Formats: sequence, structure tokens, C-alpha cells
Amino acid sequence: MSTVTYAQALASITTLLESINAGEESEIIVTKQGIPIAKLVPIKSEATNKRIGIAKGLFVVPDDIDSDNAEIAATFLGDGR
Repeated sequence: MSTVTYAQALASITTLLESINAGEESEIIVTKQGIPIAKLVPIKSEATNKRIGIAKGLFVVPDDIDSDNAEIAATFLGDGR
């Protein structure tokens, strides 16, 4: 953990952010008149797994999957069926 003054943070924000991003610093405290006012920390990104097509090959889509579309639309649109 590092501590920098407000003026130092303003003058070197790019360097500070690069340090955080590179993992060189786990957090940086910014102080103003000796009082902590902010903390720079990395955002922990969650591992993203492939989501599109995740179920590919797990089931068969029937050829008549769209056969009830008119009835479903009528139900939503209040056609009274």
C-alpha cells in the first residue's frame, strides 16, 4: 500500500493507475492535508466464461418451434383467445 498526497496524485495519476493495473500496488491512498480522502484499488474482474452457445448440442430444436407464435402474440396483445 502506498500513500500519495492529493497534489502528487494529480501530477501522476497515469502512473498510479498503471501501477494498480499492473499489480505493482494493491491499493494507493490519496491524502489531502494528511487526511485520507480516496483509495485507488484494482477492480477485480470475474472470469467470464463463454456464454453464447453454451447449450449447443445439448438439445434439439423442433422444426415446428415457431408454430404457436401467433397464439402467443395474441395472448400478450390481449386478443382474447
